[in-house]
Amino acid sequence: MAAPGASQAQSSGAGDDVAFQTFYTEVKQIEKRDSVLTSKQQIDRLLRPGSSYFNLNPFEVLQIDPDATDEELKKRFRQLSILVHPDKNQDDPDRAQQAFEAVDKAYKLLLDTEQKKRIIDVIHAGKEYVEHMMSQKKKQLKKDGKPMFIEEDDPEVFRQAVYKQTMKLFAELEIKRKEREAKEMHERKRQREEEIETQEKAKREREWQKNFEETRDGRVDSWRNFQAKGKTKKEKKNRTFLKPPKVKMEQRE
Repeated sequence: MAAPGASQAQSSGAGDDVAFQTFYTEVKQIEKRDSVLTSKQQIDRLLRPGSSYFNLNPFEVLQIDPDATDEELKKRFRQLSILVHPDKNQDDPDRAQQAFEAVDKAYKLLLDTEQKKRIIDVIHAGKEYVEHMMSQKKKQLKKDGKPMFIEEDDPEVFRQAVYKQTMKLFAELEIKRKEREAKEMHERKRQREEEIETQEKAKREREWQKNFEETRDGRVDSWRNFQAKGKTKKEKKNRTFLKPPKVKMEQRE
C-alpha cells in the first residue's frame, strides 16, 4: 500500500500534468484563432502601439512556434503575407504595406540560420530567467516555512511571464544595436569631417603656392625698384657740395 504522502504527491503531479495539457491546448486554440484573423485585424495586430518592439520576435510576428519546420514556416509566411498584402487591402494600402514589410522582414530573419539561432537563444534565455526566478522564490518560501506555491505555477501566468521577459530581452538587444549603430555613424561622420578638413587644407596650400609662384616676378621687380630708388637717393646724398669756410674779418685799431 502506498504511503499517503506518496499517493498525494502522485495525485498532485498528475494534476499538474493535466493543468499543463489544458493550458497548452488553450494556447494552441488561441494561436489557431489568431491565425485566421481578418486582414484588418492582422494589420492592426502588426501595427499596434509598441509594435516596433513587439515585432522584434519574428515568431510572434508570424504567429508560429519556434519548433516549426521550414515547410511550416514557409506555409505560414505565404498565408499571412497574402492576408496583409496591399493589393488585398486597397482601402488601407499604406498600413497594409507596413504590415507586409513586418511579415516579410520576420520571414527573412528566420531564413537566416545564424539569425534564427540567435532569436531562439533569446527566447530560451527568457524562459530560463523566469524559471530561475521561480526557483529563487520557492527557496525563499521554503526558508520562511511558507507554502511553496507561487503565481507562476499557473501555466497562463508562467506563459505571460516568459512572454514579457522575452520581449524585454529583445528590446534591450534592439536598444544596444541602435546605440552601436549611432556610435558607428558618429565615428563615420567624424572621419568624413576629418577627410574634408584635410582636403580643404591641402587645397588652401595648393592655392597659396600657386599664388606665390604667380606673383613671384612682381615681387622681384618691386624689390629691384625699391633697391634702385634707394641707390639713387644715396648717390644724391653723396654729391652734396662742401660750403667754403667763412672768412673772419680783422678788426683795425
